[in-house]
Amino acid sequence: MLRVLGSETRLCDGITRRELMRVGGLSLFGGLNWSRAAQAANSGGGTRGPAKSVIMFNLLGGPSHIDMVDLKPQAAVEIRGEFNPIATSVPGLSICEHLPKLAQWMHRATLIRTFSHMFNSHDPLPFMTGFTDGNPAAQAMPTDPPDIGAICQYLGLGPSDLPGAVCMPCFPGSGQMGHRRRGPYGGFLGKQYDPLFTLCQPTFAREPKFQHYDPVMPLGEPFPPTADALPDMTVQRLDRRRSLVSQIDGEFARTQSSRAVATMSDAQRRAFLMLTSGRTRDAFDLNLEPAAIREAYGHNLVGASLLIARRLVESGVPFVSVHQEIFDHYGHAYDMHSNNFGMLKNLNLPLLDQVIPALLHDLDSRGLLDSTLVVVMGEMGRTPKVNGSAGRDHWPQCGFSLLFGGGVKQGLVHGSTDAIGAYPASHPVSPADFVATIYQLMGIDSHQTVPDRTGRPIPIAHGGDPVREIIA
Repeated sequence: MLRVLGSETRLCDGITRRELMRVGGLSLFGGLNWSRAAQAANSGGGTRGPAKSVIMFNLLGGPSHIDMVDLKPQAAVEIRGEFNPIATSVPGLSICEHLPKLAQWMHRATLIRTFSHMFNSHDPLPFMTGFTDGNPAAQAMPTDPPDIGAICQYLGLGPSDLPGAVCMPCFPGSGQMGHRRRGPYGGFLGKQYDPLFTLCQPTFAREPKFQHYDPVMPLGEPFPPTADALPDMTVQRLDRRRSLVSQIDGEFARTQSSRAVATMSDAQRRAFLMLTSGRTRDAFDLNLEPAAIREAYGHNLVGASLLIARRLVESGVPFVSVHQEIFDHYGHAYDMHSNNFGMLKNLNLPLLDQVIPALLHDLDSRGLLDSTLVVVMGEMGRTPKVNGSAGRDHWPQCGFSLLFGGGVKQGLVHGSTDAIGAYPASHPVSPADFVATIYQLMGIDSHQTVPDRTGRPIPIAHGGDPVREIIA
């Protein structure tokens, strides 16, 4: 297990950070222990859908739909904000002036403007599971429903020598005292269906001028964990002069030559062998990428995570989630209760406008975009009215999702909002319907069930139906 030391911090929902954060080694890999029923379902499930893989980019905190993709230039000043719309590659569609590169990809996108629910929390639970019940302040619980990645692993999708689901750069909440945000877990199916959670050791070029709302770019790369039950290894012990991957490889080699492997359970041993497989390790080695590709994504933690995501789906991993994590006092990502426009203009929008076009171009040039569904969204939108601190507050009633490739229609805007962007005016999309749509695109029956901890059959999309209007 790898230990990361850190100081105390809080997000707006009151989360604190313990001085010592144990970051969760390795819980699960696809293909290790799915049930006979799941194997049967997989073998008899027919052909796969157009999306062989999904890359889900979580704009943690709640991105402002009104300032990004649903601008209201005719609204009152306290609604419309500071940004102007610009034309895109779709006639009649405009988005924010600070997203010029993304604007040129909109003819390849489906834009959902009406993602709507009432789960007021920073958890990615709604769009990763379709579930919105329960306590929004709770941490991930074993009774939670499994996410899309866990279902992929339960069904045994993907190559046998690779994880079925990967979460980068760390589990959501890891950067804030290790609070495990609900969403990317096996839930009631069991920890063996958790994704591979990578670890990271971000650095920052400067200290913020003021905490939380003066965002500073996290630098570094995610790296794979050591396996549970292996000797402890601390980030502080690692030699900064050598790559983290090579040092972790050394730890694995020492463990493999010791008696530690012999004392592992069968599941741990299989996980250990998968984590040390050549294809898994190579996927995280960005030194194998040309310098121009690395430059296109940017030398930062988000760019590195998305580049590794491309390498993983290129190898056949069915589900990868990348979360724009919040680290200590270095910025609240998209949770913009203050300095909304500065946070967007100075970091979030330039970052988004670099990494997503880079990913799309990279996938397209390799012939992978049509078979990879790229999802860009957050857990909620922001309030129509700008508050007294030049920020916008939580607003789950209306948010957006951008989808590219993987079988979605191109150049489509689905749904419309009212004059101030507060509520859907047409075609609202619930989290259950959204997740059902992803399952449909992956060729997975969204109405199939899995057993909860009491054996009850639970629909994997919680009663949602695919939004067929956005499926090509």
